[in-house]
Amino acid sequence: MQNRTGAGCGQPTVPVEAGLKQGLPGGKPSFIQDKQVLMALKVLIHMRLIPHAFGLAAAALFATTTLCTPSFAADPAPAAAAAPAKPADPNAVVATVNGEKITLSDVQTAMISLPPQMRQLPPNLIFPMLVNQLADQKAILITAQKEGLDKKPETQQMMVNASNTALQNAWLSEQVMPHLTDDAVKQYYDQNYAGKPAEKEVHARHILVKTEAEANDVIKKLKAGADFGKLAAQVSTDKGSAQQNGGDLGWFKKTDMIPAFSDAAFAMKKGEISSTPVKSQYGYHVIQVLDTRTDPVPTLDAVRDKIRQALIQKYVREAVDKATNQVKIVRFDPNTGKPLADAPASAAAPQK
Repeated sequence: MQNRTGAGCGQPTVPVEAGLKQGLPGGKPSFIQDKQVLMALKVLIHMRLIPHAFGLAAAALFATTTLCTPSFAADPAPAAAAAPAKPADPNAVVATVNGEKITLSDVQTAMISLPPQMRQLPPNLIFPMLVNQLADQKAILITAQKEGLDKKPETQQMMVNASNTALQNAWLSEQVMPHLTDDAVKQYYDQNYAGKPAEKEVHARHILVKTEAEANDVIKKLKAGADFGKLAAQVSTDKGSAQQNGGDLGWFKKTDMIPAFSDAAFAMKKGEISSTPVKSQYGYHVIQVLDTRTDPVPTLDAVRDKIRQALIQKYVREAVDKATNQVKIVRFDPNTGKPLADAPASAAAPQK
């Protein structure tokens, strides 16, 4: 059987400067989303093997569902304008695997789980891709069951884990989603953005070394006229920023970086280089401030997604606390088997 699925996207290596971000081990670069779209397009290239007539017919069926955006619909022919297409039956069979049906409803469900960029692809491309994916998945499932893999203890445990995860996610979704309203987003914006003073930003680069002596040597070389970018590529232990762009960390706000680094960078002037090494948990930094600016207060639309993520984190935490407060949690020392006395306060709540 032809393989019609794309390879998975691996996580990129997170450079040290990403680790400087407060509260996170590393931020996800924005190119991750672009990479997902590229992977989707690679998958679609393989679809040249699918008969063109089937692709168009399936797309026509799919286009009558609510999943397709109107912008992809072609202008109707004059003769057909008076007779709109009948909505497709969600139970309509689009494929079978050993007689087991794959329905339009199955495709709709798969569509919802796709990244937003892929959901914007034309229906005549995305529909056969999803049908192929579902057929492949069902073929694997049938084969695995035939070979008795579902009877193995380790497989059964994985199935239990997957079921538990699905149930946990469903409960969290019910607890969180009702709170993610436009009013909640607007209220968060008014409290955390609107009316606040414009925030200063710094554009800086750095050279990171292990010892203070090494940092002083770097400062000495820079004062003697050494090129900052070339020196960063040679000696900086932050290989991510050093080798890609000469130690450039881009623009950041004071709260974006660890305090030791931010305090030093925001106290410097444009073009200035650290006169003394800046110590942090990563080592010793030599910083050059390339420029400064004042970042205006963003519009609501510009930070809407960021606010939604902040609200999700808040409401998930509240939901977890709600669940743990309704049960009794006892933690044990794995070496002695005895209960631990220093259990968190929430774990000591009586069972209700």
